[in-house]
Amino acid sequence: MLPKILVIGSFPPRECGIANYSSDLIHALKKQFNQSFSIGICALEDIEEDYMYKEDVMFTLKTDIHFAYQNLAIAISEDAEISLVLIQHEFGFFKKEEKAFLRFLEEIKKPIVTVFHTVLPNPNEELKQMVQSISNRSAQLVVMTKNSSKILQIDYQLSTNKITVIPHGTHLLAHSQKDFLKEKYTFKGKIILSTFGLISPGKSIETTLKALPQIIKKHPNVLFLIIGKTHPGIIKTEGNIYYNRLETLVKDLKIEDHVCFINSYQELPALLEYLQLTDIYLFTSKDPNQAVSGTFSYAMSCGCPIVSTPIPHVLEVFDESSGLIIDFENHNQLANSVIKLIEDDVLRKTISLNGLQKMAATAWENSAIAHAKLFEEHCLNPSKLIYSIPEVNLNHIKKMTTEFGMLQFSKLNTPDIDSGYTLDDNARALIAMCQYLELESDISVIPLIEKYLKFIEFCLQKEPYFLNYIDENKEFTEQNKSCNLADANGRAIWALGYLISISDLLDSKITKKAESILNDAIYNLHKIHSTRAMAFAIKGLYYYELKRDSDIAKAIIEKFGNRLTQMFLHEKDNDWNWYESYLTYANSIIPEAMLCAYLSTGKNQFKEVAFLSFEFLLARTYRTNRLNVISNKNWLHKSEMIVQTIPGGEQPIDVAYMILAMCQFYHYNKDE
Repeated sequence: MLPKILVIGSFPPRECGIANYSSDLIHALKKQFNQSFSIGICALEDIEEDYMYKEDVMFTLKTDIHFAYQNLAIAISEDAEISLVLIQHEFGFFKKEEKAFLRFLEEIKKPIVTVFHTVLPNPNEELKQMVQSISNRSAQLVVMTKNSSKILQIDYQLSTNKITVIPHGTHLLAHSQKDFLKEKYTFKGKIILSTFGLISPGKSIETTLKALPQIIKKHPNVLFLIIGKTHPGIIKTEGNIYYNRLETLVKDLKIEDHVCFINSYQELPALLEYLQLTDIYLFTSKDPNQAVSGTFSYAMSCGCPIVSTPIPHVLEVFDESSGLIIDFENHNQLANSVIKLIEDDVLRKTISLNGLQKMAATAWENSAIAHAKLFEEHCLNPSKLIYSIPEVNLNHIKKMTTEFGMLQFSKLNTPDIDSGYTLDDNARALIAMCQYLELESDISVIPLIEKYLKFIEFCLQKEPYFLNYIDENKEFTEQNKSCNLADANGRAIWALGYLISISDLLDSKITKKAESILNDAIYNLHKIHSTRAMAFAIKGLYYYELKRDSDIAKAIIEKFGNRLTQMFLHEKDNDWNWYESYLTYANSIIPEAMLCAYLSTGKNQFKEVAFLSFEFLLARTYRTNRLNVISNKNWLHKSEMIVQTIPGGEQPIDVAYMILAMCQFYHYNKDE
């Protein structure tokens, strides 16, 4: 029986930010760890609420009924399946029965992890004691910003070991075209400003409304979308007073043609489309203590350039390259910032891309992993975490492939035809599709394999030698004269050799063409001296030899193996077992190639060098259960012993190369 995690919090169809948060987190946990634990739901409701839930809800808690807490505590404690309770805490949920809630925590006989959605600084003694009581009964506390963690440590005197920071999750999107979405929602030709979420006075939407006349004067095609309806809690206490006040302000300012109230609670797919069609997102909260904002996170992850007030969450995420900050309730600053972004396309696009890169790591998939590690640590009966590997998705590869080959770059998920093509990318694409064919036996990728192979053939010159760079008009560019093409040539050999190694899965015409190209190119390989190019070539010729006995292939493998060995011996000393006096990119390719050279030739020195260099690389880049690939912002030189982690310089392909190398070494000696 899998351990069960009981999530206590508000849950859709209840309309609140924490309900959405709970739903998104549970969905991510189920998707990625359904073999590690199960999820139960306890939905929080007020006495007059009675929701129809789409998901299976084990329990409901009427938060304003005193005895309901004790009954729930008994039910949870007696349920043998429940191994941990995850509480989504917001003070407003329990304000009518705070003492009952604290007793509830005491009476639950299961480990508790509490997620604080609000962390207030400078607490009075009563609030301080309440938070300390929650902490005392919790195995771990989760907050969403470093600032919140700092407040808990300093203002509430809580131990840093008790606190884990897991950022508010966001959605990874296949971004749609703005123009297409604007047309879909009948906003064609408009500059869209927007804000979203349940409306309350704290959002200070009037700040934007007061700024609009100044903005419209310079840009009359501006339209401001106010997406969302009044917060249910505000409706209960005040009715629609604030919303009506906003509508009156719009009329008084005579900006009716430039404001659109979308007075409904938006389901996630529609909400994400509204955000993607937004040109500038406006976050105008006037609460300086607002710990975190899901609306801000979602807008940033949708690529919206943002103008924001300085709540702690924003200050932690923003820098000068990822958004513009204004003072609370300052409509003049807001107007000037919006006009600046409208008139500076480069700034707007830069902020959008920087924001996307900052938020990518906060994806719900990563939030689920962080939560799962907490569950593993604190569950009563933890099972080993088993990560559910997602299915391979070829959509982007297919989108990036024209009738000629794989394009070099995209802008987000939109292919950039102006970037042209490279042999590098088409060789990698060929290897990947061959691996996919092996893995899935999916013959639908064979046309892609043929296309990438034809591209490699196109790049082969009479010498014979491969050129790398081709423009959108299928013409070789001047870049081929100024750039070192050795690595691209090595990758081409790797791709051709790998294709030939899976010849049993392909039509003989395809493999014969690959052999013909490789046999033409092989006679010029001895001119290559680039370290990684030799390694790429060794790999390709090794795979080629798995299917074809070739004296010349074996001879080149031995020649390159000897060169790399001499390089290794020249640089080697007591603390440095490497081929060069620095570690740069694609490092793991080299020891992997040396192992391939040993497997091809049987030369023991190649095996010895392969293992010494791979162990050295692992010791430098794999520490405390985390892989730190070398950053291209700071290569690791011989005089340095520790990899300096500089964000933004790690190349994802280096992680893939490391995995390939680990697979090759494991395949050889089964070393776990």
